[in-house]
Amino acid sequence: MRALAWLHKWQTIIRTLRVVDDDQDEQGLIDALSRPERSTVLGFVNAHAMNLVAANADYYASLSAADVLLRDGSGMAILLRRLGLAPGLNMNGTDFIPKILAAYKGRRVAFWGTEQTYLISAVQRSEALYAVNVVSAHHGFSEVEAYVQLAREFQPELIVLGMGMPKQEAVAARLAASGVPCLIVCGGAILDFLGGKVSRAPQWMRRLGCEWVFRLISEPRRLFTRYVVGNPMFLLRTLVFREKAAS
Repeated sequence: MRALAWLHKWQTIIRTLRVVDDDQDEQGLIDALSRPERSTVLGFVNAHAMNLVAANADYYASLSAADVLLRDGSGMAILLRRLGLAPGLNMNGTDFIPKILAAYKGRRVAFWGTEQTYLISAVQRSEALYAVNVVSAHHGFSEVEAYVQLAREFQPELIVLGMGMPKQEAVAARLAASGVPCLIVCGGAILDFLGGKVSRAPQWMRRLGCEWVFRLISEPRRLFTRYVVGNPMFLLRTLVFREKAAS
């Protein structure tokens, strides 16, 4: 029974997902996220996240504490369809976070994550493209409390975390608990994309839902376990979860 404890965790995350139906629904979400009245955490749930949920209790606690969780990637679409649920739009952070940045034009933003070289490039590009005011830029390798201190010092209205899972979710949960009234986004590789460290897949690969193949080819050593081992594990867990849900 203990071996299947992850089933309850998956169920909790799936019930929490905010499925976005169409472009109008997406715009309504952007409008709401651009006016947070309290600390609000936005997270993205993909196949890798669900594998971490099953294996890492601390990560599950941090992710499930988020205020808004969006469905990211074809793996999650497969899972939802097998459960008889509509997957809605694919809300991957690489496409959605720039829309959030555009909604914060002229406002105070913090970028925390990635390496300093790429972070500087991400700041310069974002200020040019989205006219945000980046008041704090810090690499992603500090202790959690360092980011809490930065939030108190700079009082950003939007914090974009680019530290990868599971650290960014832990940082987001701690920032939210500190009570700083802002939107906190768990952005994964978004700062690497904005900073030019990694490139997006061609449009046709994105349409087919296989951008992960492009990323694996681009960074095979770093992403081998996540995709080559993780994707089959996710699909196996999907079959088990559907069976248990139907029984």
